[in-house]
Amino acid sequence: MTLLRKIKSLVPLTIVARYHHALAGIAEVAYRHPSDEMMVIGITGTNGKSSTVNFLAQILTTLGYTVGYTSTAGFNIAGKDTVNAMKMTMPGRFTLQRLLRSMVNAGCTVAIVETSSQGLIQHRHVGVNYDVALFTNLTPEHIEAHGGFENYKKAKAILFKHLTARSKKTIGGKLIPKVNVVNTDDEHGAYYGSFRADRHIGFGFSGTPSSDQFVAYVEVPDRAGSPTLTVNGSDVALGLRADFEHKNALAAIAGAVAIGVPLKDAMRAAGMLHSVPGRFEMIDCGQPFTVVVDYAYEPFALLALYRSLGSLKTGRVIGIHGSAGGGRDVARRTEIGKVAAQHDDIVIVTNEDPYDEDPRGIIDAVAAGARAHGKVDGQTLFAIDDRREAIAKAIHLAKAGDVVLITGKGSEPVMAVAGGKIPWDDREEVRNALAQSGYSGL
Repeated sequence: MTLLRKIKSLVPLTIVARYHHALAGIAEVAYRHPSDEMMVIGITGTNGKSSTVNFLAQILTTLGYTVGYTSTAGFNIAGKDTVNAMKMTMPGRFTLQRLLRSMVNAGCTVAIVETSSQGLIQHRHVGVNYDVALFTNLTPEHIEAHGGFENYKKAKAILFKHLTARSKKTIGGKLIPKVNVVNTDDEHGAYYGSFRADRHIGFGFSGTPSSDQFVAYVEVPDRAGSPTLTVNGSDVALGLRADFEHKNALAAIAGAVAIGVPLKDAMRAAGMLHSVPGRFEMIDCGQPFTVVVDYAYEPFALLALYRSLGSLKTGRVIGIHGSAGGGRDVARRTEIGKVAAQHDDIVIVTNEDPYDEDPRGIIDAVAAGARAHGKVDGQTLFAIDDRREAIAKAIHLAKAGDVVLITGKGSEPVMAVAGGKIPWDDREEVRNALAQSGYSGL
Protein backbone atom coordinates (compact mmCIF):
# COMPACT_ATOMS: atom_id res chain seq x y z
CA MET A 1 0.00 0.00 0.00
CA THR A 2 1.37 3.41 -0.97
CA LEU A 3 1.81 6.12 1.65
CA LEU A 4 -1.01 8.17 0.11
CA ARG A 5 -3.41 5.21 0.20
CA LYS A 6 -2.42 4.47 3.79
CA ILE A 7 -3.13 8.06 4.83
CA LYS A 8 -6.49 7.97 3.01
CA SER A 9 -7.43 4.74 4.78
CA LEU A 10 -7.01 6.47 8.15
CA VAL A 11 -9.42 9.31 7.32
CA PRO A 12 -13.07 8.69 8.40
CA LEU A 13 -15.36 7.94 5.47
CA THR A 14 -17.77 10.75 6.41
CA ILE A 15 -14.97 13.29 6.08
CA VAL A 16 -13.85 11.80 2.77
CA ALA A 17 -17.45 11.99 1.47
CA ARG A 18 -17.81 15.64 2.47
CA TYR A 19 -14.48 16.41 0.83
CA HIS A 20 -15.55 14.77 -2.45
CA HIS A 21 -18.93 16.50 -2.34
CA ALA A 22 -17.33 19.90 -1.76
CA LEU A 23 -14.85 19.35 -4.60
CA ALA A 24 -17.69 18.58 -7.00
CA GLY A 25 -19.44 21.84 -6.10
CA ILE A 26 -16.24 23.85 -6.43
CA ALA A 27 -15.52 22.29 -9.83
CA GLU A 28 -19.00 23.13 -11.11
CA VAL A 29 -18.64 26.75 -10.03
CA ALA A 30 -15.12 26.99 -11.43
CA TYR A 31 -16.37 25.97 -14.88
CA ARG A 32 -19.52 28.12 -14.68
CA HIS A 33 -22.23 25.42 -14.43
CA PRO A 34 -21.83 23.98 -17.96
CA SER A 35 -24.45 21.25 -17.52
CA ASP A 36 -27.14 23.94 -17.16
CA GLU A 37 -26.53 24.97 -20.78
CA MET A 38 -27.11 21.56 -22.43
CA MET A 39 -29.41 18.59 -22.16
CA VAL A 40 -27.49 15.97 -20.18
CA ILE A 41 -28.10 12.22 -20.34
CA GLY A 42 -26.55 9.97 -17.70
CA ILE A 43 -26.16 6.28 -18.52
CA THR A 44 -25.50 3.76 -15.77
CA GLY A 45 -25.56 -0.02 -15.37
CA THR A 46 -23.11 -2.89 -15.30
CA ASN A 47 -22.70 -3.72 -18.98
CA GLY A 48 -23.31 -1.91 -22.24
CA LYS A 49 -22.84 1.64 -20.94
CA SER A 50 -20.08 2.68 -23.34
CA SER A 51 -21.78 1.16 -26.37
CA THR A 52 -25.10 2.80 -25.46
CA VAL A 53 -23.35 6.16 -25.03
CA ASN A 54 -21.71 5.77 -28.43
CA PHE A 55 -24.87 4.56 -30.19
CA LEU A 56 -26.94 7.38 -28.71
CA ALA A 57 -24.34 9.91 -29.84
CA GLN A 58 -24.41 8.40 -33.34
CA ILE A 59 -28.22 8.59 -33.51
CA LEU A 60 -28.37 12.19 -32.31
CA THR A 61 -25.51 13.30 -34.56
CA THR A 62 -27.22 11.73 -37.57
CA LEU A 63 -30.33 13.73 -36.70
CA GLY A 64 -28.43 17.02 -36.59
CA TYR A 65 -27.66 17.42 -32.89
CA THR A 66 -24.21 18.58 -31.82
CA VAL A 67 -23.18 16.06 -29.19
CA GLY A 68 -20.45 15.52 -26.64
CA TYR A 69 -19.85 12.48 -24.47
CA THR A 70 -17.60 10.91 -21.86
CA SER A 71 -17.20 7.14 -21.62
CA THR A 72 -14.83 4.36 -20.72
CA ALA A 73 -13.92 4.03 -24.38
CA GLY A 74 -13.18 7.71 -24.95
CA PHE A 75 -14.32 11.31 -25.00
CA ASN A 76 -15.95 13.12 -27.89
CA ILE A 77 -16.65 16.82 -28.25
CA ALA A 78 -18.67 17.85 -31.31
CA GLY A 79 -17.25 15.00 -33.38
CA LYS A 80 -13.66 15.25 -32.16
CA ASP A 81 -12.51 12.07 -30.42
CA THR A 82 -10.02 11.83 -27.57
CA VAL A 83 -8.78 8.54 -26.14
CA ASN A 84 -9.66 7.88 -22.50
CA ALA A 85 -6.33 6.69 -21.08
CA MET A 86 -7.36 7.41 -17.48
CA LYS A 87 -8.59 3.89 -16.63
CA MET A 88 -11.64 5.63 -15.14
CA THR A 89 -15.14 5.27 -16.54
CA MET A 90 -16.27 8.57 -15.07
CA PRO A 91 -13.66 11.36 -14.96
CA GLY A 92 -12.84 13.19 -11.75
CA ARG A 93 -14.85 16.25 -10.81
CA PHE A 94 -12.66 18.95 -12.35
CA THR A 95 -11.91 16.92 -15.48
CA LEU A 96 -15.60 16.19 -15.99
CA GLN A 97 -16.60 19.83 -15.58
CA ARG A 98 -13.79 20.91 -17.91
CA LEU A 99 -15.04 18.47 -20.55
CA LEU A 100 -18.62 19.70 -20.15
CA ARG A 101 -17.50 23.32 -20.50
CA SER A 102 -15.56 22.36 -23.64
CA MET A 103 -18.73 20.79 -25.02
CA VAL A 104 -20.68 24.01 -24.41
CA ASN A 105 -17.92 26.07 -26.03
CA ALA A 106 -17.99 23.74 -29.06
CA GLY A 107 -21.73 24.29 -29.49
CA CYS A 108 -22.95 20.96 -28.12
CA THR A 109 -26.65 20.86 -27.31
CA VAL A 110 -26.53 17.37 -25.74
CA ALA A 111 -23.98 15.81 -23.38
CA ILE A 112 -23.97 12.09 -22.61
CA VAL A 113 -22.13 11.02 -19.46
CA GLU A 114 -21.32 7.39 -18.71
CA THR A 115 -22.00 7.43 -14.98
CA SER A 116 -20.36 4.70 -12.91
CA SER A 117 -21.31 3.46 -9.45
CA GLN A 118 -17.87 4.34 -8.13
CA GLY A 119 -18.17 7.82 -9.61
CA LEU A 120 -21.54 8.20 -7.91
CA ILE A 121 -20.36 7.18 -4.44
CA GLN A 122 -17.43 9.58 -4.87
CA HIS A 123 -19.86 12.40 -5.72
CA ARG A 124 -18.49 13.09 -9.20
CA HIS A 125 -22.09 13.51 -10.36
CA VAL A 126 -22.96 16.26 -7.86
CA GLY A 127 -22.04 19.14 -10.16
CA VAL A 128 -23.97 17.73 -13.12
CA ASN A 129 -27.58 18.70 -13.79
CA TYR A 130 -28.92 15.60 -15.55
CA ASP A 131 -32.12 15.63 -17.59
CA VAL A 132 -32.26 11.90 -18.35
CA ALA A 133 -31.12 8.95 -16.24
CA LEU A 134 -30.86 5.69 -18.22
CA PHE A 135 -30.34 2.22 -16.74
CA THR A 136 -28.93 -0.59 -18.93
CA ASN A 137 -28.73 -3.64 -16.61
CA LEU A 138 -27.36 -4.86 -13.29
CA THR A 139 -25.19 -7.91 -12.67
CA PRO A 140 -22.73 -8.68 -9.84
CA GLU A 141 -19.66 -6.50 -10.37
CA HIS A 142 -17.42 -4.35 -8.14
CA ILE A 143 -19.05 -6.20 -5.24
CA GLU A 144 -16.00 -6.09 -2.99
CA ALA A 145 -15.46 -2.39 -3.65
CA HIS A 146 -19.04 -1.64 -2.62
CA GLY A 147 -19.28 -4.11 0.24
CA GLY A 148 -22.00 -6.29 -1.27
CA PHE A 149 -24.49 -6.44 -4.12
CA GLU A 150 -27.19 -4.40 -2.38
CA ASN A 151 -24.73 -1.54 -1.81
CA TYR A 152 -23.75 -1.74 -5.47
CA LYS A 153 -27.40 -1.63 -6.50
CA LYS A 154 -28.06 1.37 -4.25
CA ALA A 155 -24.99 3.16 -5.59
CA LYS A 156 -26.48 3.07 -9.09
CA ALA A 157 -29.71 4.48 -7.66
CA ILE A 158 -27.90 7.67 -6.63
CA LEU A 159 -28.16 8.86 -10.23
CA PHE A 160 -31.96 8.45 -10.25
CA LYS A 161 -32.32 10.26 -6.93
CA HIS A 162 -30.05 13.04 -8.14
CA LEU A 163 -32.04 13.44 -11.37
CA THR A 164 -34.86 15.34 -9.69
CA ALA A 165 -32.77 16.82 -6.87
CA ARG A 166 -31.59 19.48 -9.30
CA SER A 167 -33.97 22.05 -10.77
CA LYS A 168 -35.32 21.67 -14.28
CA LYS A 169 -33.52 23.86 -16.76
CA THR A 170 -34.84 26.06 -19.56
CA ILE A 171 -32.99 25.88 -22.87
CA GLY A 172 -34.04 27.93 -25.89
CA GLY A 173 -37.18 28.99 -24.06
CA LYS A 174 -38.20 25.35 -23.50
CA LEU A 175 -38.54 23.74 -20.06
CA ILE A 176 -36.63 20.46 -20.10
CA PRO A 177 -38.38 17.58 -18.28
CA LYS A 178 -36.66 15.03 -16.07
CA VAL A 179 -36.93 11.58 -17.64
CA ASN A 180 -36.26 8.13 -16.16
CA VAL A 181 -35.38 5.42 -18.74
CA VAL A 182 -34.93 1.77 -17.72
CA ASN A 183 -34.41 -1.68 -19.17
CA THR A 184 -37.63 -3.44 -18.19
CA ASP A 185 -36.22 -6.86 -19.09
CA ASP A 186 -33.77 -6.58 -16.21
CA GLU A 187 -35.04 -7.85 -12.87
CA HIS A 188 -33.89 -4.59 -11.24
CA GLY A 189 -35.50 -2.34 -13.85
CA ALA A 190 -38.64 -1.76 -11.76
CA TYR A 191 -36.51 -0.59 -8.84
CA TYR A 192 -34.77 2.10 -10.85
CA GLY A 193 -37.99 2.95 -12.65
CA SER A 194 -39.69 3.66 -9.31
CA PHE A 195 -37.76 6.87 -8.71
CA ARG A 196 -39.56 10.15 -9.27
CA ALA A 197 -39.41 11.81 -12.69
CA ASP A 198 -41.61 13.83 -15.05
CA ARG A 199 -41.73 10.91 -17.46
CA HIS A 200 -40.87 7.22 -17.23
CA ILE A 201 -39.78 5.27 -20.30
CA GLY A 202 -39.15 1.54 -20.51
CA PHE A 203 -37.41 -0.53 -23.17
CA GLY A 204 -36.93 -4.26 -23.64
CA PHE A 205 -37.69 -7.37 -25.66
CA SER A 206 -40.84 -8.22 -23.75
CA GLY A 207 -43.93 -6.37 -22.59
CA THR A 208 -46.69 -4.37 -24.22
CA PRO A 209 -45.68 -1.58 -26.64
CA SER A 210 -46.89 1.92 -25.81
CA SER A 211 -45.77 5.53 -26.13
CA ASP A 212 -43.66 5.04 -23.00
CA GLN A 213 -42.69 1.38 -23.44
CA PHE A 214 -40.53 0.42 -26.39
CA VAL A 215 -40.68 -3.29 -27.07
CA ALA A 216 -38.41 -4.78 -29.71
CA TYR A 217 -37.54 -8.02 -31.39
CA VAL A 218 -34.71 -8.87 -33.76
CA GLU A 219 -34.94 -11.08 -36.82
CA VAL A 220 -31.58 -12.45 -37.89
CA PRO A 221 -31.41 -13.82 -41.46
CA ASP A 222 -30.25 -17.39 -41.96
CA ARG A 223 -27.70 -16.26 -44.53
CA ALA A 224 -25.46 -13.23 -44.71
CA GLY A 225 -27.51 -10.10 -44.28
CA SER A 226 -28.52 -7.42 -41.85
CA PRO A 227 -30.61 -8.21 -38.76
CA THR A 228 -33.94 -6.41 -38.65
CA LEU A 229 -34.84 -4.55 -35.46
CA THR A 230 -38.56 -4.00 -34.92
CA VAL A 231 -39.63 -1.50 -32.25
CA ASN A 232 -43.34 -0.85 -31.63
CA GLY A 233 -44.09 -1.96 -35.20
CA SER A 234 -41.38 0.14 -36.84
CA ASP A 235 -38.60 -1.77 -38.66
CA VAL A 236 -34.99 -0.94 -39.43
CA ALA A 237 -32.08 -2.97 -40.79
CA LEU A 238 -29.14 -2.90 -38.39
CA GLY A 239 -25.51 -3.04 -39.42
CA LEU A 240 -24.59 -4.59 -36.06
CA ARG A 241 -23.39 -8.18 -35.66
CA ALA A 242 -23.54 -8.95 -31.95
CA ASP A 243 -26.70 -9.82 -30.02
CA PHE A 244 -25.80 -7.51 -27.15
CA GLU A 245 -25.40 -4.62 -29.60
CA HIS A 246 -29.09 -4.92 -30.47
CA LYS A 247 -30.11 -4.29 -26.85
CA ASN A 248 -27.69 -1.37 -26.62
CA ALA A 249 -29.16 0.06 -29.82
CA LEU A 250 -32.65 -0.21 -28.32
CA ALA A 251 -31.44 1.58 -25.19
CA ALA A 252 -29.99 4.35 -27.35
CA ILE A 253 -33.27 4.68 -29.26
CA ALA A 254 -35.15 5.05 -25.96
CA GLY A 255 -32.60 7.62 -24.80
CA ALA A 256 -33.14 9.65 -27.95
CA VAL A 257 -36.92 9.57 -27.50
CA ALA A 258 -36.38 10.75 -23.90
CA ILE A 259 -35.05 14.10 -25.13
CA GLY A 260 -37.85 14.57 -27.63
CA VAL A 261 -36.78 12.69 -30.77
CA PRO A 262 -39.75 11.04 -32.54
CA LEU A 263 -39.43 7.24 -32.56
CA LYS A 264 -39.53 7.03 -36.36
CA ASP A 265 -36.59 9.43 -36.61
CA ALA A 266 -34.60 7.58 -33.96
CA MET A 267 -35.24 4.32 -35.81
CA ARG A 268 -34.12 5.79 -39.12
CA ALA A 269 -30.88 7.00 -37.56
CA ALA A 270 -30.37 3.61 -35.85
CA GLY A 271 -30.16 2.05 -39.30
CA MET A 272 -26.86 3.89 -39.75
CA LEU A 273 -25.24 2.68 -36.52
CA HIS A 274 -21.78 1.16 -36.65
CA SER A 275 -20.05 -0.90 -33.99
CA VAL A 276 -18.01 0.72 -31.24
CA PRO A 277 -14.23 0.25 -31.47
CA GLY A 278 -13.08 -2.57 -29.23
CA ARG A 279 -16.58 -3.98 -28.84
CA PHE A 280 -16.99 -7.17 -30.89
CA GLU A 281 -14.37 -5.73 -33.23
CA MET A 282 -13.13 -8.12 -35.90
CA ILE A 283 -9.54 -7.96 -37.05
CA ASP A 284 -9.16 -9.14 -40.64
CA CYS A 285 -5.69 -9.39 -42.15
CA GLY A 286 -6.61 -12.10 -44.62
CA GLN A 287 -6.29 -14.99 -42.18
CA PRO A 288 -8.57 -18.05 -42.63
CA PHE A 289 -9.90 -17.77 -39.07
CA THR A 290 -11.82 -15.06 -37.23
CA VAL A 291 -10.31 -12.79 -34.60
CA VAL A 292 -12.63 -10.85 -32.30
CA VAL A 293 -11.46 -8.25 -29.77
CA ASP A 294 -13.93 -7.28 -27.06
CA TYR A 295 -13.93 -5.32 -23.79
CA ALA A 296 -15.93 -7.95 -21.83
CA TYR A 297 -14.14 -8.72 -18.59
CA GLU A 298 -16.75 -10.13 -16.21
CA PRO A 299 -18.79 -13.35 -16.37
CA PHE A 300 -22.16 -11.96 -17.51
CA ALA A 301 -20.58 -9.86 -20.27
CA LEU A 302 -18.56 -12.88 -21.39
CA LEU A 303 -21.73 -14.99 -21.63
CA ALA A 304 -23.38 -12.31 -23.78
CA LEU A 305 -20.28 -12.29 -25.96
CA TYR A 306 -20.36 -16.05 -26.49
CA ARG A 307 -24.03 -15.88 -27.44
CA SER A 308 -23.07 -13.40 -30.16
CA LEU A 309 -20.50 -15.62 -31.86
CA GLY A 310 -23.29 -17.49 -33.69
CA SER A 311 -22.43 -18.31 -37.29
CA LEU A 312 -18.87 -17.03 -36.86
CA LYS A 313 -18.03 -20.28 -35.08
CA THR A 314 -17.48 -23.12 -37.54
CA GLY A 315 -14.41 -24.50 -35.79
CA ARG A 316 -12.93 -24.14 -32.33
CA VAL A 317 -13.01 -21.16 -29.99
CA ILE A 318 -9.62 -20.11 -28.63
CA GLY A 319 -10.18 -17.60 -25.83
CA ILE A 320 -7.75 -15.20 -24.17
CA HIS A 321 -8.86 -14.01 -20.74
CA GLY A 322 -7.61 -12.23 -17.64
CA SER A 323 -9.38 -10.50 -14.77
CA ALA A 324 -9.65 -6.74 -15.01
CA GLY A 325 -8.46 -4.73 -12.07
CA GLY A 326 -5.87 -6.14 -9.71
CA GLY A 327 -7.05 -5.93 -6.11
CA ARG A 328 -10.73 -5.93 -7.13
CA ASP A 329 -13.43 -8.59 -7.31
CA VAL A 330 -11.15 -11.45 -6.36
CA ALA A 331 -14.04 -13.95 -6.23
CA ARG A 332 -14.80 -13.26 -9.89
CA ARG A 333 -11.54 -14.79 -11.10
CA THR A 334 -12.38 -18.47 -10.79
CA GLU A 335 -15.83 -17.76 -12.25
CA ILE A 336 -14.20 -16.26 -15.36
CA GLY A 337 -12.12 -19.41 -15.67
CA LYS A 338 -15.26 -21.53 -15.35
CA VAL A 339 -17.17 -19.57 -18.03
CA ALA A 340 -14.17 -19.70 -20.36
CA ALA A 341 -13.77 -23.46 -19.83
CA GLN A 342 -17.43 -24.04 -20.67
CA HIS A 343 -17.33 -22.07 -23.92
CA ASP A 344 -13.75 -22.19 -25.22
CA ASP A 345 -12.10 -25.21 -26.75
CA ILE A 346 -8.76 -23.76 -25.71
CA VAL A 347 -8.38 -21.31 -22.80
CA ILE A 348 -5.40 -18.98 -22.59
CA VAL A 349 -5.11 -16.99 -19.36
CA THR A 350 -2.83 -13.98 -19.32
CA ASN A 351 -2.08 -10.58 -17.84
CA GLU A 352 -4.71 -7.86 -18.18
CA ASP A 353 -4.65 -4.91 -15.74
CA PRO A 354 -2.94 -6.09 -12.56
CA TYR A 355 -2.26 -2.65 -11.11
CA ASP A 356 -0.14 -3.22 -7.98
CA GLU A 357 -1.08 -6.87 -7.53
CA ASP A 358 1.13 -9.82 -8.51
CA PRO A 359 -0.06 -10.67 -12.05
CA ARG A 360 0.73 -14.33 -11.62
CA GLY A 361 -1.61 -14.62 -8.67
CA ILE A 362 -4.50 -13.35 -10.80
CA ILE A 363 -3.59 -15.62 -13.70
CA ASP A 364 -3.38 -18.66 -11.43
CA ALA A 365 -6.82 -17.96 -9.95
CA VAL A 366 -8.48 -17.73 -13.38
CA ALA A 367 -6.61 -20.80 -14.61
CA ALA A 368 -7.73 -22.74 -11.52
CA GLY A 369 -11.36 -22.03 -12.44
CA ALA A 370 -10.78 -23.37 -15.96
CA ARG A 371 -8.84 -26.38 -14.68
CA ALA A 372 -11.65 -27.25 -12.25
CA HIS A 373 -14.03 -27.44 -15.21
CA GLY A 374 -12.09 -29.82 -17.38
CA LYS A 375 -9.28 -27.90 -19.05
CA VAL A 376 -5.89 -29.59 -19.11
CA ASP A 377 -2.61 -27.72 -18.78
CA GLY A 378 -0.53 -27.73 -21.93
CA GLN A 379 -3.38 -29.11 -24.03
CA THR A 380 -6.57 -27.07 -23.61
CA LEU A 381 -5.28 -24.62 -20.99
CA PHE A 382 -2.29 -22.30 -21.16
CA ALA A 383 -1.24 -19.74 -18.53
CA ILE A 384 1.05 -17.17 -20.15
CA ASP A 385 2.26 -14.16 -18.18
CA ASP A 386 3.05 -11.92 -21.15
CA ARG A 387 -0.10 -10.78 -22.99
CA ARG A 388 1.82 -10.31 -26.24
CA GLU A 389 3.02 -13.91 -26.08
CA ALA A 390 -0.50 -15.06 -25.26
CA ILE A 391 -1.91 -13.39 -28.37
CA ALA A 392 0.89 -14.88 -30.50
CA LYS A 393 0.13 -18.32 -29.04
CA ALA A 394 -3.55 -18.04 -29.94
CA ILE A 395 -2.74 -16.97 -33.50
CA HIS A 396 -0.28 -19.86 -33.81
CA LEU A 397 -2.87 -22.40 -32.61
CA ALA A 398 -5.71 -21.11 -34.80
CA LYS A 399 -6.78 -23.09 -37.85
CA ALA A 400 -9.23 -22.33 -40.65
CA GLY A 401 -12.75 -21.79 -39.27
CA ASP A 402 -11.63 -21.14 -35.70
CA VAL A 403 -12.50 -18.06 -33.67
CA VAL A 404 -9.81 -16.35 -31.61
CA LEU A 405 -11.60 -14.36 -28.91
CA ILE A 406 -9.52 -11.77 -27.05
CA THR A 407 -11.34 -10.28 -24.08
CA GLY A 408 -10.85 -7.77 -21.30
CA LYS A 409 -9.37 -4.67 -22.91
CA GLY A 410 -11.09 -3.90 -26.20
CA SER A 411 -9.80 -0.58 -27.50
CA GLU A 412 -8.14 0.51 -24.25
CA PRO A 413 -4.86 2.29 -25.06
CA VAL A 414 -3.03 1.41 -21.87
CA MET A 415 -2.41 -1.43 -19.42
CA ALA A 416 -2.38 -0.62 -15.71
CA VAL A 417 0.62 -2.23 -14.05
CA ALA A 418 2.64 -1.68 -10.88
CA GLY A 419 4.00 1.84 -11.00
CA GLY A 420 1.60 3.27 -13.54
CA LYS A 421 0.30 2.68 -17.08
CA ILE A 422 2.06 1.39 -20.18
CA PRO A 423 0.91 1.84 -23.79
CA TRP A 424 -1.11 -1.11 -25.04
CA ASP A 425 -3.69 -1.87 -27.73
CA ASP A 426 -4.99 -5.43 -28.21
CA ARG A 427 -5.95 -4.68 -31.80
CA GLU A 428 -2.46 -3.57 -32.80
CA GLU A 429 -0.93 -6.53 -31.01
CA VAL A 430 -3.23 -8.84 -32.96
CA ARG A 431 -2.25 -7.23 -36.26
CA ASN A 432 1.42 -7.58 -35.37
CA ALA A 433 0.97 -11.24 -34.44
CA LEU A 434 -0.92 -11.91 -37.67
CA ALA A 435 1.78 -10.18 -39.70
CA GLN A 436 4.44 -12.32 -38.04
CA SER A 437 2.40 -15.37 -39.07
CA GLY A 438 2.33 -14.20 -42.68
CA TYR A 439 -1.04 -12.40 -42.76
CA SER A 440 -0.45 -8.81 -43.77
CA GLY A 441 -3.94 -7.92 -44.98
CA LEU A 442 -2.57 -7.00 -48.39
